[in-house]
Order: sequence, then structure tokens, then C-alpha cells
Amino acid sequence: MQLKHLKTLLTPQDGAAKVTCMAWSPNNGKFAVCTVDRVVLLYDEQGERRDKFSTKPADSKYGKKSYAVKTMAFSPDSTKIAIGQTDNVIYVYKIGEECVSGKGILSGHANGTVVRYFFDDEGSGESQGKLFTHSCPPYSLAWAANSIIVAGCDKKIVVHGKEGHVTQTFDYSRDVSEKEFTVAATSPSGQSVVIGSYDRLRVFNWSPRRSAWEEAKPKEIANLYTITALSWKKDGSRLCAGTLCGGVEQFDCCLRRSIYKNKFEMTYVGLSQVIVKNLSTGTRVVLKSHYGYQIDEVKIMGKDRYLVAHTSDTLLLGDLGTNKLSEVAWQGSGGNEKFFFENENVCMVFNAGELTMIEYGNNEILGSVRTEFMNPHLISVRLNERKQRGVEDNKKLAYLIDIKTIAIVNLTGGFNLGTISHDTKIDWLELNETGHKLLFRDKKLRLHLYDIVSSTKTTVLNYCSYVQWVPGSDVVVAQNRGNLCVWYNIDSPERVTMFPLKGDIADLERSNGKTEVIVTEGVNTISYTLDEGLIEFGTAIDDGDYHRATAFLETLEMSSETEAMWKTLSKLSLEAKQLHIAERCFAALGDVAKARFLNETNKIADQIAKQYGGDGTDYYQVKARLAMLEKNYKLAEMFYLEQNAIDEVMEMYQELHMWDDCIAVAEAKGHPELDNLRRSYYQWLMETKQDEKAGEVKENEGDYTGAINLYLKAGLPAKAARLAMNRDELMANSDIVNRIAAALIKGDFYERAGDLFERIRNHQRALECYRKGFAFSKAVELARAAFPADVVKLEETWGDYLVQQKQMDAAINHYIEAGCSSKAIESAIGARQWKKAVHILGLQDDKSSGKYYYKIAQHYASIQEYEVAEHLYVKSDHIKGAIDMYTQAGQWEQAHKLATKCMNPEDVSALYINRAQDLEKEGKYKEAERLFTTVDEPDLAITMYKKNKMYDDMIRLVAKYHKDLLTDTHLHLAKELEGETRFQEAEYHYLEAKEWKAAVNMYRVNDMWDEAYRVAKAHGGANAHKQVAYLWAKSLGGEAAVKLLNKFGLLETAIDYAADNCSFDFAYELARQSMKHKIPDIHLKHAMFFEDEGKFAEAEAEFIKAEKPKEAVLMYVHNQDWNGAQRVAEAHDPDSVADVLVGQAKFAFDLKEYQKAEAFLLRAQRPELAIKYYKEAGMWIDAMRICKEYVPNKLEILQVEYEEEAVKKGPSGVAGMVEQAREWEQSGEYARAVECYLKVKDKDNIPLVEKCWMKAAELAIKFLTQEKTMDVIQVVGPRLIEIQKYSAAAELYLNLDLIKEAIDAFIEGEEWNKAKRVAKELEPRYEDYVDQRYKEYLKNQGKVDSLVGVDVMAALDMYAERGQWEKCIETASKQNYKVLHKYVALYATHLIKEGQTEKVLNLYVQHGAPANSQNFNIYKRMFLDLLNIVGTNRADAYRMWADLRDVFFNLCENMIKSAEANSSSHEEFEKMLQIAHYYATRSAAQGVNQLDMVAAKLSISLLRHTDFIPADKAFYEAGLAAKGIDEGNLDALDHSDFQDTDIPFEVPLPAKQHVTDDKREEIRDWVLTVSMDQRVEQVLQKDERDTYEASLMAVNTGIRSLPCLITGYPVLRNKIDFKRPGKAANKDDWNKFLMAVKEHISPWF
Repeated sequence: MQLKHLKTLLTPQDGAAKVTCMAWSPNNGKFAVCTVDRVVLLYDEQGERRDKFSTKPADSKYGKKSYAVKTMAFSPDSTKIAIGQTDNVIYVYKIGEECVSGKGILSGHANGTVVRYFFDDEGSGESQGKLFTHSCPPYSLAWAANSIIVAGCDKKIVVHGKEGHVTQTFDYSRDVSEKEFTVAATSPSGQSVVIGSYDRLRVFNWSPRRSAWEEAKPKEIANLYTITALSWKKDGSRLCAGTLCGGVEQFDCCLRRSIYKNKFEMTYVGLSQVIVKNLSTGTRVVLKSHYGYQIDEVKIMGKDRYLVAHTSDTLLLGDLGTNKLSEVAWQGSGGNEKFFFENENVCMVFNAGELTMIEYGNNEILGSVRTEFMNPHLISVRLNERKQRGVEDNKKLAYLIDIKTIAIVNLTGGFNLGTISHDTKIDWLELNETGHKLLFRDKKLRLHLYDIVSSTKTTVLNYCSYVQWVPGSDVVVAQNRGNLCVWYNIDSPERVTMFPLKGDIADLERSNGKTEVIVTEGVNTISYTLDEGLIEFGTAIDDGDYHRATAFLETLEMSSETEAMWKTLSKLSLEAKQLHIAERCFAALGDVAKARFLNETNKIADQIAKQYGGDGTDYYQVKARLAMLEKNYKLAEMFYLEQNAIDEVMEMYQELHMWDDCIAVAEAKGHPELDNLRRSYYQWLMETKQDEKAGEVKENEGDYTGAINLYLKAGLPAKAARLAMNRDELMANSDIVNRIAAALIKGDFYERAGDLFERIRNHQRALECYRKGFAFSKAVELARAAFPADVVKLEETWGDYLVQQKQMDAAINHYIEAGCSSKAIESAIGARQWKKAVHILGLQDDKSSGKYYYKIAQHYASIQEYEVAEHLYVKSDHIKGAIDMYTQAGQWEQAHKLATKCMNPEDVSALYINRAQDLEKEGKYKEAERLFTTVDEPDLAITMYKKNKMYDDMIRLVAKYHKDLLTDTHLHLAKELEGETRFQEAEYHYLEAKEWKAAVNMYRVNDMWDEAYRVAKAHGGANAHKQVAYLWAKSLGGEAAVKLLNKFGLLETAIDYAADNCSFDFAYELARQSMKHKIPDIHLKHAMFFEDEGKFAEAEAEFIKAEKPKEAVLMYVHNQDWNGAQRVAEAHDPDSVADVLVGQAKFAFDLKEYQKAEAFLLRAQRPELAIKYYKEAGMWIDAMRICKEYVPNKLEILQVEYEEEAVKKGPSGVAGMVEQAREWEQSGEYARAVECYLKVKDKDNIPLVEKCWMKAAELAIKFLTQEKTMDVIQVVGPRLIEIQKYSAAAELYLNLDLIKEAIDAFIEGEEWNKAKRVAKELEPRYEDYVDQRYKEYLKNQGKVDSLVGVDVMAALDMYAERGQWEKCIETASKQNYKVLHKYVALYATHLIKEGQTEKVLNLYVQHGAPANSQNFNIYKRMFLDLLNIVGTNRADAYRMWADLRDVFFNLCENMIKSAEANSSSHEEFEKMLQIAHYYATRSAAQGVNQLDMVAAKLSISLLRHTDFIPADKAFYEAGLAAKGIDEGNLDALDHSDFQDTDIPFEVPLPAKQHVTDDKREEIRDWVLTVSMDQRVEQVLQKDERDTYEASLMAVNTGIRSLPCLITGYPVLRNKIDFKRPGKAANKDDWNKFLMAVKEHISPWF
């Protein structure tokens, strides 16, 4: 947003005269300003003052200065203004216009509170009431689109979200130039906010991309003083600022401004708001996105009337004529939409096959449909174009689904009203204005009318070239060849008024009560006026004014159109219950009955209207009579019965002779005349000879015999038979049955007669009747039961009958049942059931079936199922038929394939060739070609085409079959055609043969130079056409040649070409006539020609004529004719004398006559060439001599070149370099000598190189400056190091006190002692540096043993990294205890990862287990891994368990002495120690037989530690131990049996199974066996505590006993106590254990 000052509306005063408030009207036409003196000034849109008025106090007694105006606002219609005053009153003043309203109030209070109130939150869900509290009074308060912005005297601008949370803060408290913020204003779009302070306007713009507010450049205005009021124009284009001094300034606000097509000005006042101004009329339209989206480029389309703009998610459309704007949701489609503005009410947008309709002024999409046809003549939209009674919103669309199908859609409801499928392509359609009827025309120029309400389609006109609805009516105008056709009442399309025409209808105009058809007849325009009265009738009907329509029809004579109008009016007036008008209509139509009936009805209605008021149409008799008129007698009955007018109902039915309904009413109501009615009804039926009806009456009364007699009398024997067959008593009466049967047979009702005979079991007569009546289904069913032998014959007869009835498909199965296969096949073929016929044939063995196969094959051939047809032809032995089929279908390959299968190759070829030759005679060359090529005879096809001069096809075949002969063929044809003077065709073939030159030559020989030039230009490359033009010109000669070449712009080129091709006479001829300046060039080329020919004298003459004497000199020089060269140079070109001398010198050099050459060059004053030639000859000494004598300034450069050359030459060059260096040294040029020595490089002679470099260093040290010496040493030192002369490099560095570099040199040479000595003696501060480098060296070299003496920790780390753990531990053991156990822990971790837990145990057995907390996880992991080892439940595992016990005993002892004493870890390790002790003791006991019980008890005791030990392993081992002691004492205990013990009830689930599947199955079988043993008592053994004997915890008392050290069982009595607290043993177990120890010598005791 940019602010630009436009004008001063109100000049500021010298003192304080505060502008208290300002406001713009919603329609942008008025601007109000209120000053401190309480006067309101009114300005127009251009800022011109138009009016003013004074405000007044609430009570005049307090005086005019008792209040101040705080705020004011315009009404939404801009006609009133409300003034808010400090004396607690709001006055509304009427000022005079239109627009928008707000949705809420945002107020700030002195305590900093900001409150929001909504009139209508529009479902946003945003909160009302107090939002937040600002740090100071919010003098500047702005409600923007996404935020609330607050500022005040604290110089801070705070941005709050919709619910009051702070999102941004702009702090200007440190800006000394900023004063307090006094006022704020939001742009109408809500995307810009301006905040006023002292002399400054700060502008903030909303950035949708960042979703944040960005500050623009502030507007600084000197001497503006404090801004007290701000007001933004409602269209966003202007901002007015009022000041403390009473001034009002107006600013232009815009982001950017552009001119569109020099007709419209686009002003972007915000990201989402654009003002479009028509530059010619000055009218403006504000285009705004209601969603706050950024508007992209705005376009004006549709004859500069319609606006189109895009945002990221919406589409904006506008009608500049009506100022209607729309914004609809729209997903971006890359700008590929097409807009159609033919309809003034709706914009049609077409994109990717979808048509979208948007109504101007409506922010919702009207509708979308899929269609590919966007011609405006193929889409019709009608939106409320003519108001209709009872219809509020009438919006309809007709469009094409496909080119033959129309869809009609109700856009209001969004449903389909109808679909019209037509048989021809549709090219025009249009709905009428009410949307009830549709006209459409097809490609055959037939005009059709579709009534949408009744869904009926009518063809109304043929050869229709023009059609149109008359605006404002349902009248149709069309043209049929030479006739103008008018339908004044389209409801009667057959009623058409026709006028003869000579021209074509151009347009239809309706204005000023007159409708004219404009017709163009040649150059003249003629108008035909339509009958406005007839058109008016339709309008009156649509408006519902039937009286006006009647009055109009009264004035017309009766005609077909008038009659149709009376009918329409009669129908509509009845529907509207305007009965008098309906009576008049029927009278006019001559329908006396309806007119009389309505007259009587009107009398009743009028009488009721007089008595009760109204129009009487709601009276029941009137409603009933109208229902009768509509033949809705049941409705009339309902109206009568509602009023209990039974007699009237019965009278109505009697008058209409509807006796059944009359009797039904009488029965329902119990009418006393019911019997009389029935008698009257029967009498009437007999009188009117309605015997059938009378019979039904008798039947209903139960007189069945009488009913049958009446039925037979009425000639209805079938009805009599039905009744008789339903009554058994009648069937028993043979007389009745015979009478009925005779009547049935007489009336040819054989099937019914058969049913009757079958009922009385007369099967023979029944079967005969069925046959005669062709009721074969019943006949077969009866025959199966009564006459089985006749079934087959009946089936065949049935089939024959069906064939006669052309029901071939139905006959097939009956013939099959009858075994008549041939007839079945013929029926299947006749019914076109081809597959069934093939199926039946497949079941036949008869050889005569071939004819049927042939017929079926012909069918499949006709439907192009060639493979099936081929199969059938083969089966029918008509192979030729299959071949002919393929041939006729053009499938030559299949035909050939079949022929080759069934015929020998010669016959196939002969057949095809003969057929091809026949086709050739018929002129069917393509078909003939196909046959020739099918039998591999393409040459015959080529010959055929050649014979018929069809060269294109001939070439095509040659290209395909003889590609190698294609070029020759083209050439041959070209020559033939050339001989026939068919040059154009010959040219084509020459070009195809890539012989364009031959084509050119053909035209040239025939003097057709134009064609030759054309061909050469098109096909001959860049210069070919020029050559042809040249030859053409040469053939003409003289002035004609010049004109021709000028025409082609090739004159100069031709001259050059002639000269280049030695046609010098022609070249001179052309040049002399038109381009004399080219003559010297021709002489020059002529001279060069003579030179090439060796004619030097002639060449010299031509060079002189060409004014090129130097070329003559060079010619003689080139030929070493030095005298000639000297002569010409001295005579004609003195400047070339030197060149001659140089040439002589070069020649002398080539002859190695160096002195002579040198003399020539010095005479020519070219010493540099002498130097060059000496250099090239490798005579550097002579070169340097000449340089030193004649060109001393280049001596140094020459020296450098010499040195570089020496380097390139290798050893020989190096020797020369050394020699040169010595020369410099001897001559005292020490700097050059040093440089020369340094340039010596020879990888193959290191001693020489070293000697030279050392010499360079020596000379530098002796003779050069300190700085240059340093540079030399810096070069020589690294070079010496590079060739591994470390000591030499170090000594050089030491000569210049470069200690660090010397040390590095020694280090590079691995001379560590020298490096240390130099550091120690010369620079002690580098001793650490040397040591550090030495350590790195040892590390990198892997010399760990040496590293130990230098840095033992680094050495240990290297041992660990390399996996040399034994060496690492051995070395660490020589260090302190802490270092040792650090690497022991690392080694243990490594072993655990490798799965070598037993080595970990041995490691800690050897080195002890310190109580370091960082080692605890290692100890735990080691313990758990050892528990999980398989196969440790045996005696030889004692050593492992004993070692584990010792390690954990050592650990626990160490923990007692450390800070970890009595910690949770200590307790956990004590438990592990106990478990390890039990395992060790158990292994010891397992080796002694008398200690089996001890081992078993220990296994059971270990169960209480299943929180550590895998549960399946512990229980398995305990079970095995117990089973081994006494198998009879064990049982299949459930886990719940351990509930009252100290064995854990819930244990961790083991990660893997510790018992193999085989063992598990063995145990499962054993447990099952024991469980079935009734002798086994399934309980745990208990002691005197009534507790399981192995449980430490007593169940009843909760007292925990000490575990026995030997068995783990509780120690209850006979206890042995040990010195260590908490340790005891059962005396018996202890003694038993001691006894076993004494008796057995064992490695683990």
C-alpha cells in the first residue's frame, strides 16, 4: 500500500482546532468532517465541499459549547448520518443514498480493555465480550481482516489474533522521533491498516504468503502535527486524515495502477480489492474478494462489458452494465478456461469438458454439467425471464450430452427434467422464456418441439433454415424454404400461419408494441409485421389475465389459430376455476354439451355466491360437477358423500348408466332402494341386450345356470366354461357340459373345450381339441399321461406349427425332442440360432450335414467372423468358398494360408495370378497387386503398373521389394518420361534418384532455363542455382546476360565465378558493361591464372594492371627469381624491397649460409628475424649475440626462453643450464646464477640436482640479501625434503635460524633424536611439539610397544582398538587398579557382545570385581548369560558356578566397604551371590550319590529365584531332581499350588525356550501318566508351620526363616549358626554334607 498526497480539503489553522471525527458514506459519494466547533462539513467524491450544518446539544439550556462530537457514521443507504456527542445523545440527520452494513462493534476503553460485540457472527464461532487488555488506553484501534491492531501512548503497535492472543509486536519506544499513536483506520478490504501519530502515517499491509503484517514505508509529513482522525473511503481508493490544527488532507491509496486497452484504469487499492474505472464514461466498479484472497490480473471481455479475475481459490465475474458482481469458489486450472458472454444474465465457463454457469450478482455456482459442445447455439439458459404464477425461481438449462442427445436441467433444484435422444445430429436448440418448451433443429433441417411438462416430442417443420422465439412470448417464427412460418399458439403445433418469402430471414425485432421479421431479398431489406394481437394473447395467458385473453379472442374471426387459442384458454380457465370464461370458450368452440353443463354449474355457483359470498366454486356441487367434467367420477362421489348427498351420487351414476358404482354406493350406505336398483339394473341390461353383464349379475346372485345360459346367449362360451369348471355341480350336469363344449368348438375355442373334456376325463376328445386349438403344451402333457406313444408325433407337429408361425427358435427344442434333427437344424438356421445349429450338427453323423455347414459358414462370413466361417467351410468341403471369403474381405494372407494348406503351390499361384489378371482387366489394380504379392510375384504387379503407366505404384513396389533397384528405376523412368517430353514427371524421378543435376541438364538442353534454375535452387545446395544462372547468362551474352544476372542479384557473383573458372573474356564483358570497378579483380585473378600456368611475364603484366605489384614481387620471390623480384619492387613497389631481402635471407638460411642470410636481414633492418632463425636452428649463442648487439631490450626474455628450452631437452638441456649458471656465477651475476641453478630439475640425476640446489642456497647465503636468501631457502628446503635429503634441508634451515622448519625436516626423515636435540638445545618450547608428533608417528605406524614408554593410555587404547586384549590387560595390570579395571570392563563388554561370557567370568576371577557402579550392568549381564547356558545342571559345571560365587562374594565384600553398601544394587548382588552358591553346591552334590536329596532340595530352593532364573529352566531342573529321588511322591501340580509359598507367582517370560522339544514332550507324557495315577496324592509336603517345606515364609504367621546354606530350605530347629550374620544351616544337612566330603575325594570339595 502506497500513500500519495492528493489535496488539502480543509486548510489547517494556526492554533489547535482538532478534527474530532470523519466518515465516508458507503456509496463513496459523500465525505463528512466534524471540527472542534461541532460543525459537520460535507464533501463530494472529488473532495469539493457541498454542504455543512451545525450540530445541537441535547438540551439548549446548557449552551452550544457544552458538548463535543466524538464520532459519526453514515447509514447503509448513505441517506442519513448519525452524530454521537459527549452529552449522551445520538442525533440522526437526514441528508439523502445506498450500500453495506457492518457485523459487529469493537471498542477500546480507558483501562486498556478491548471489547467485541457481534450483531451476527455468521456462524464463525468467534467469542464476544472482553478480548484482551492493552498496556495503555487503546487510542488507535483497528479491526482488520484477520487481526485486531492496537496502539497507544506506549509507542507500541500490537497485533492480536481473532481471539485476542498476541501474534506480532512493532516496538517504536526507542525511536526518539516517534510520538504516541492517536488514531487508526482499516482499509475496506481489511488488508491494510494506517496508524496516525505526530507528523507521520504508518502503513501496515497483510501478507497472505507469510500470514503476517508487514510494515511499508511510513508517510512523513512535516508540520502536519498530531493526526486526530482517519477515514477510509469505502472503495479503498482514498484516505483522509484530520489533524490537531483542523486540517484535512486527502491521500490516494493504491498498491499499483495500470491502464487496460487504453479504455479502463485498474487501481489495486488492496491485495483483494481493485477499482475498475471506465475512462470514457467515468463510471467505476469496485471488484473485491469477499474471502480476502489476492486478486490476480483483471481482464475485461465480452465487448468490454464483463470483468473476469482470478484469485488462488475463487473466480470473480462482473457485469459493468448492471454493476452485478459474483465471486465463486474456483480451483485453478492454469488459465485454460473459456468464457462465453452471449447470455446477459449468466456467464458460461468451459474448462476440460465441464460447463459451469455463474449468475451475475450471485456468489454461488448456478450449476455445472459435462459437455463437449460449447457452441452458444447448442446451449440455452433461461433465468426468471418471464414471471409465472406460483413460480418464484425459474432457472433452466438445455445442453447437449452428445451430438444426438439433449439434457434439460432445473438449475434451482439441481435435477434433470428430461433427456431427449434424437436420431440425427442436433445443430441448434433454445428454451422458451418460461422454460416449459424446447425447440431444436437437426442436421436434416427438421425443427422439433419438446414439451418438458408432458415429455412429448413433435416435429413441427421440415427444411427449416431459421427459427426464433419472439421475445416476451411463446410465439415461434421460422423459415421453410420460401415460406415464413408463424406459430401464435405453440401448444397446437399443427396450427401454423405461413407467408411466402423471396429472401432469407435476417433478424427479429420487437419494440414499441410492434413485432417485425426482417427479411433480406437480394440487396433490399423488407419487414413483415406479425399480428401483435395474437402475440398479445399468449402474453395475457402467461400473465394469468384470462378476461383480457377472452376479450382479445372475441375480436377475432374463427380460424385454426383462433380455435387453438380458445382450446388453450378453456383448459387454463378450468384449471383456474374461472368457469364463466370456460363456458364462453366451449361455446366458441361449438362444444354445446360442455357449454350447457358449465352453464348449469355456473348457475349453482352464482346462487351460492349470492347466499354466502365468494365465487361459489368451493361449493360441493360445483366441485363435484367440475370433477365430472374431468371424468373423475370417484372424486365427484367423494365430494357428494362428504356432504352425505347419497341420492345425488346415485342420480349421477344412473344418469351416466354407471349402475355398478351406483349399486356399490347404495350397498355401502344401506340405501332402501337397493333391491329396486338391482331389478332396474337387470331389466335395463336385458332391454339393452347386454347379456354378458346380465350373466355377471346372475353369477353374483348365485344363479349359475341362468348365468351360463346368458353367457351362451351372449356368445361367450369361454366365460360359461370358466364358470362351469369352477362349480362341481355344474360339471356333473352333462347337458350343460355338452352345450358349453359344442359352443366352444363352434366358436373355435378348442383349447377351452379340451380343458373341459379333460376335466370330465374324456381324454381322446380333449387331445383332439388341443390339437385343433394348437394347444400343444397341454396336448403333450395329456399325451404323456394318457397316450405316451403319441408324444413324439405331437412334438414334431408342435414344431411344424411353430415353424408355420415363424417361431423358428421355439421349434428347435421340439424337433430335438421328436428326434427330427434335420428339421431342428433348419429351424435353428431359420431362427438365426447359428451356434445352436452348429451344436446340433456336431452331434450328427449324417454326411448330408455339409449343406448346413455351408449355409452357416456363409452367415459367419457375412458378419466377418472369418475364423469360424473358415472352420465351417472346411467341414462342408467348400474350401474354395473360404478362400473366396478371405479374398472378398481383402484378407489375402489368410486366403493364401488356407489355399497353401489345401492346394499345391502351383495351383495356388495359378489361381491367384489368374484372379489378379482378371482384377487387372477390371481396373482393380490394388486388389490385383495384393494377389500378386501374396503369391510372391511382385514383379508381375510392377509390370502391371508400368504397363498402365502407374509409375507411383510401380515405384512403391520397387521400393518395397527391390530396394537396390529403386534409384535405377527412378532414373529409367525419368529418361523415359524425358523422351516423352513429360518433363515435370521426369524431374520428380530424377530428384528421387538424387540426380538433380540430370534434371537441371534436361531443362538446360531443352532451353527451359527457368525450370533448371528452380530445380537447382531447390535441390542443388547453396551455389547450384547461381551456377545455372551463370550458364543461362552465358548462353545469352551481352546486355541480356547483365539484365538476367541483375534480376537474380548475381551479377557480381557471376563475374567472380567467371573469373574463378578462367572465363576471363566473359568476366571482362560483364564487368565493362556494368561493374567496371571489378576489372582490377579480374586482372588479379587473370594474373594468378598465368602464374599457375608458369607464364610469369604475362602474370607480371596482369598484376601491374590489377595495381598489385607486390603480388608480382611475391611471385618472383616464391619462384626464387630474386632479380625479377628486385626489379619489380624497385620499379613499382619500393616498400617490398625489404621483403625481397628477407626472402633471400630465408633462402640462405635454408642453405645454411648463415653469414649471408644474416647480412641480408641486417640490410633489411630485421635483426629480430635473424634472432628467430638462429633460435629455430638451435644456435642460441648467435641468437643472443645478435640480440645483445641489436635488440638488447629483449635479451632477458631470450634468456628465459633459452632456459625453458634447456629444461625441455632433458639431460642435455640440464647440462646446458648448469653451464649457463656457472657462466653467470663466474661473471658475478649471482642472482641469475641462483635462478639458473634453481631451474635445474632432473629426476634421473638426483645428485646433480641436489648439488645445484645446494649451490643456489650457498650463493644466496653468501651474496644475496637476507630477504632473497630466505625466499631461496624456502624453495630449496622443501625440494630437498621431497628428494629425501632431510639432513641437508634441516642444515639449511638452521643456517637461517628456521628452527621449526628444521625440526619438521628431521621429523619428515624420522630422525627423532636430532629433532629432539635441536628442540632441546635451540628452542625448548618445541620439545612438546616433537613429543606429540612422535606419539602420532608411533600410533600411525602401529608401534604400540614403543608407544607404551611414551603414552601408556594411548597405547592401551590402541591395544583395545586392535583387539589385542591380552596385551592390553597385561599392560594395564602394570598400571594402577583404576586403569586396570577400566580396560577389564571394556574387554568384558567386548566378550559379552561376542557371546563369550565364561571368559568374562575368568577375567573377573583373575582380576577381582570392584564395586564400580558403571560395572554393575556387566556383572548382571554376565550373571544372566551364565544362567541361560544350556547343560550346566551337572557335576562338572561346579568350577564355573564356584568361580561365579567367588566373583560375586568378592563384589559384595567390596560393596560393603564402598558407598554402595546396603543399596538396592547391593541387595540384588547378594541375591545373585546366593543363587550362585546354590548352583555351585548343587553341582558339588550331584557328584555324590548320598547327596542326591541335597541337590534336589537346592533345585527346589532355586524356584524362589525365578525372577532371575528362566522359569522353564528352573522348574524343569527341579522336577528332574525330585523325579530322580522318589517318583511316587510327585504329582502334576498346577501353578496355583505355589500361591501360598515364596515361589514367585508372576515371573518374567523367558526370551527363548531352555528345554528342547523332545524333552518337553517326554516330560508332558510323564506328567500325564502320573496325573492319571490315583495313588499319587496331588499336594505339596508341609512341615510343622503348615507351610510348604521349601518355603521360607510361614503362611499363617508371615515369619521368614533363614535359608540353609546347604539345601536352601528354611532352618527351623537343630540350627547351626555361623559368624557371618544371617547365615545358618540345618544340622542334619550340614553333617550329611561334611560326611560326604570326608568320604569322597573330589576336585570340587
